[in-house]
Amino acid sequence: MSTVPETFGSLVFDDRVMRATLSAEVYASLRKTIDEGSKLDISVANAVAEAMKEWAVSKGATHYTHWFQPLTGITAEKHDSFISPAPDGSVIMEFSGKELIKGEPDASSFPSGGLRATFEARGYTAWDPTSYAFIKGKTLCIPTAFCSYGGPALDKKTPLLRSMEALSKQAIRILRLFGNDEAKRVVSSVGPEQEYFLVTKEMYDQRPDLRFTGRTLFGAKPPKGQELDDHYFGVIKPGVAAYMEDLNEELWKLGILAKTEHNEVAPAQHELAPIYTTTNIATDHNQLTMEIMQKVAARHGLVCLLHEKPFAGVNGSGKHNNWSIATDSGQNLLSPGKTPYENAQFLLFLCAVIKAVDDYQDLLRLSVATAGNDHRLGANEAPPAVISMFLGDELGAVLEAIETDKPYKGTKKTQMKLGVDVLPIFNRDTTDRNRTSPFAFTGNKFEFRMLGSSNSIACANIMLNAAVAESLRVYADRLEKAADFETALHEMIKKTIKDHKRIIFNGNGYDDAWIKEATEERGLLNYRTTADCMPHILDKKNVKMLTSLGVFTEEELQSRRDIMLENYCKSVLIEANTMVEMARTQIAPAIEKYAADVARDAAAKKAVTHDLACSYETNLVRKLSDLIDEIAAGADELDKKLLKVADVEDIVKQSAVIRDKILPAMAELRVPCDKAEVMTAKEYWPFPSYADLLFGVK
Repeated sequence: MSTVPETFGSLVFDDRVMRATLSAEVYASLRKTIDEGSKLDISVANAVAEAMKEWAVSKGATHYTHWFQPLTGITAEKHDSFISPAPDGSVIMEFSGKELIKGEPDASSFPSGGLRATFEARGYTAWDPTSYAFIKGKTLCIPTAFCSYGGPALDKKTPLLRSMEALSKQAIRILRLFGNDEAKRVVSSVGPEQEYFLVTKEMYDQRPDLRFTGRTLFGAKPPKGQELDDHYFGVIKPGVAAYMEDLNEELWKLGILAKTEHNEVAPAQHELAPIYTTTNIATDHNQLTMEIMQKVAARHGLVCLLHEKPFAGVNGSGKHNNWSIATDSGQNLLSPGKTPYENAQFLLFLCAVIKAVDDYQDLLRLSVATAGNDHRLGANEAPPAVISMFLGDELGAVLEAIETDKPYKGTKKTQMKLGVDVLPIFNRDTTDRNRTSPFAFTGNKFEFRMLGSSNSIACANIMLNAAVAESLRVYADRLEKAADFETALHEMIKKTIKDHKRIIFNGNGYDDAWIKEATEERGLLNYRTTADCMPHILDKKNVKMLTSLGVFTEEELQSRRDIMLENYCKSVLIEANTMVEMARTQIAPAIEKYAADVARDAAAKKAVTHDLACSYETNLVRKLSDLIDEIAAGADELDKKLLKVADVEDIVKQSAVIRDKILPAMAELRVPCDKAEVMTAKEYWPFPSYADLLFGVK
């Protein structure tokens, strides 16, 4: 049996494999491309392609694919075999540098938001050498960017790489001002914590709502949910433990740094957390993680649910995006050190993040906007839709001292004494953690907690990288012209704190009083839904910033708005149509059958006992009959509204109609259905209950 170090990365064409299979000259040239972004020569590409093919074939691979991330939110791949015909009728295994560098998938059926017409089919994939190739099944997967024939990006990777370049360029300018002439690049890194639910495949197959939408559209509250807080960090069930063990092994083979696993707050909910790595690679790894979670679940007779709110009344699932920036030599630029008050470089980078989050609240909010996440944000397990930052007591005191020009007294280390001699004494952290904050500082990184569990992390990190790059650009432009650097630096930090302190909030983000304070007193934005926030991607300030940094073109931004709103509309419409069908063809008939049987039993009882009242049965039948009428009326009303939506062509207006008309009608239809569930005998109900689903995995 292989050990973890032997297993880890065994299916990845990583640096270890490249050193062993490439000549010193080719390896050095490739590393220069990866580390410094220099152009790749075709002769180097040919040598890499040959080594990559030989390695993949030795691992049992027969095909290769350009693995990319279109604007569907999932990954895409087209497989080609390595075989080429030989003159004697046999085949040889070939793979060229040209095939490595460029692919030509059909781009016509991927979302483009008007960037190209359906009949314009050609698209290109381009090898991303900064993300290692890997083997999945019998296929060599080559991470690539994806663009249309005319050049606009049709994927999530291309803008992400651009945002990383923009951040690096502006951060290097700042480092040069502090006398750092050695750093060549600044890299953003991410560790996305992934939450998910597990249910049995047998029960999943009986729920059309889960199969079509990923969440339950109906379901009465079970007798027990998460009230006792007994699931969080609880003993992991044997079936779940076996799944986690299998999942870890599959992830480790692909070089994914799966580190932490535990039960989450809700029954059937769990979390996987990796060690954080370069944002581009972390994005690729998270997409793979979600795919492998679902594949491994199937092997165990389970289904992994990645929807943000698969069950009403219990916690939904997020994806906490732990983000930081560091130089190519490993210096973390968000590490305060032992004396943050005296660490001017740290304070400037911290202020750049504060300014970025305040100036571009709207971009951060819309970067996590989906129909699924709208159900989660603002509930009692997720941050509110209002963006704010948590810095903690020590940094808060540092910034206050700078703003008021008062001496900083420092924060004393407090020893934790637990009152038992055998237990260790240790220093308390200078700040607590704030689970209610959308954007919390956690020591040497920020935790952006608003992402939904099914989101690609690319979107949030594109906007975060770009917004911080813009702050750094403003700082560098001013400081490079300053006659007295030290004075200008101090004034800039002080001005940032004064201008942007409204975004800093260290209290309870779940408190209704905070939402009122944030919006009415501080002037912060509160975009509750995707329909509210997504149009703002085209606000003048956002277009100017994102295009000037080269992260998007204006036409790419227009396409993103349309694609995301279209996805929102389609997702909700699928849910609404599923609700109507389930209500009419499953729920109402089940209630009718039960009511008819109760009425028949009541008549039989009356004939035998001559009890003319039969009050229990009569009342039950009457209540069920009323609920059937409500369900029929609710389904008809929702159906009518769905027909009207089809007449609204403008995607922004359609999303508003869906928000204002369709979602409320869906909520109204659910009420009588859930009431009927708890009044209908279990054997009549057409699909598994919440209690079955949440407590069904052993």
